[in-house]
Amino acid sequence: MNESVPAPSSHDEIPSPVSRRSVLWTAGAAGAGLGLGLGGPGAATASAAAPGAAADSGDWPERQGKTMIGVPFERRRTVRVGIVGLGNRGDSMIDLFLAIPGVRIVAVCDPVKAKTEKAVAKVTAAGGPAPAAYARGEHDFEKLCERGDLDFVYVAAPWDGHFAMARSALRNGKHVGVECPLALEIAELWELVDLSERTRRHCLQLENCCYGRNEMRVLRMAHAGLFGELLHGAGAYIHDLRALMFSPTYYEGPWRRLWHTRLRGDLYPNHGFGPVANYMNVNRGDRAVRISTVGSPSLGLAAYREQHMPAGDPSWKESYVGSDMSVSLVQTAKGRVIRLEHAVSNPHPYSRLNTLGGTKGVFEDYPERIYLEPERSDDTWGDFGAYAEWDHWLWKEHSNPPGGHGGMDYIMLFRLVQCMRLGLVPDFDVYDGATWTAPVPLSHASIRAKGAPQEIPDFTRGLWRESRPGMDSEKPQG
Repeated sequence: MNESVPAPSSHDEIPSPVSRRSVLWTAGAAGAGLGLGLGGPGAATASAAAPGAAADSGDWPERQGKTMIGVPFERRRTVRVGIVGLGNRGDSMIDLFLAIPGVRIVAVCDPVKAKTEKAVAKVTAAGGPAPAAYARGEHDFEKLCERGDLDFVYVAAPWDGHFAMARSALRNGKHVGVECPLALEIAELWELVDLSERTRRHCLQLENCCYGRNEMRVLRMAHAGLFGELLHGAGAYIHDLRALMFSPTYYEGPWRRLWHTRLRGDLYPNHGFGPVANYMNVNRGDRAVRISTVGSPSLGLAAYREQHMPAGDPSWKESYVGSDMSVSLVQTAKGRVIRLEHAVSNPHPYSRLNTLGGTKGVFEDYPERIYLEPERSDDTWGDFGAYAEWDHWLWKEHSNPPGGHGGMDYIMLFRLVQCMRLGLVPDFDVYDGATWTAPVPLSHASIRAKGAPQEIPDFTRGLWRESRPGMDSEKPQG
């Protein structure tokens, strides 16, 4: 570690994190009224966020450190990684870390000892030294974060632990990458922003779908002006998860299903929001200002339970409030519109929508199709494959990457490790992660307020106006 980390002040002490197994069981329908920290700094009430409000009110907490915009990683030959959470996602990402040159998995953590044993076996089978294993209860991640031989902590635990784990990593001088969502309350997002700035360590939202082949091609085309002036976009997480959420083995316990007893809005906005935000240079010349959300009735999970779950199953005690379909409209400072959808409780083919429209045409995904002038003028879709020359250099260099999500997970980790080894500025930062995650609590608040708009905090504290590099990176030399 090349830079010192300030000693924590008394108000920074980490409270005991919520148990990922216990409290969710007792949340029930009462959780639907969670305030989610909406009264914290930088969050507006519905009435204060009326359309036409100023893009920047300046109503943000005082900065406690310097901005992390443009701050490079410290250059290092080997990236030493600790992984917290070894369920479906964490286990699969071990394989990808092991496939990337210059990575050493130093430590792994999960309360289930069998999962840490499996992870250790994977690393040693690949020829690496056995990583240290932390499996002594819900708080053992703190011991992992305290290690002096880690550069990066990867958090892939259930959602309610993300904030405490990211905070522990930052306070112990580690860069940290967190699965969706980054945190679950606006106040927590602000705290991670402040802590990243004070410790000079990056806090990154991973599993963001920004590194998909189509997403990166559209990004380069948009920034080259092929869509003209950008007007609107759309992103989503539409994925039928009913069988997985009721499976006794896929998720450890019912933690993911139980969020549908607590929140009404968009539980997973990052997959759709991140790519469109990149197309529009959000936090790099534009910013997301407000969000309005409406939600359908919550019927899908109860119907599935009626058909598939036996009498006496614990799920029969649950009352589902999460909208089967939530639709959010995000407006930017430049007046652009981003539509976000979330639907995981009904039959539907997988889709992230991934739409971008401008004054010269439009792209829509699932299935991929494009209509750009002057190439098209007959009201029929064109072949997106004809634009392969616009592929990002990462996809030209790794045309058939391993791993899930069509290879984008590998591309994401490869680029992260590359930036850390070469001492580059990461493609996105804590301000992006906070912005992409803010719809989780704000969509819930908007639905409860009958669709009234909610202000999205300016986590950059006014620096969004400055143009700067992002995902559309140049291939590094060396």
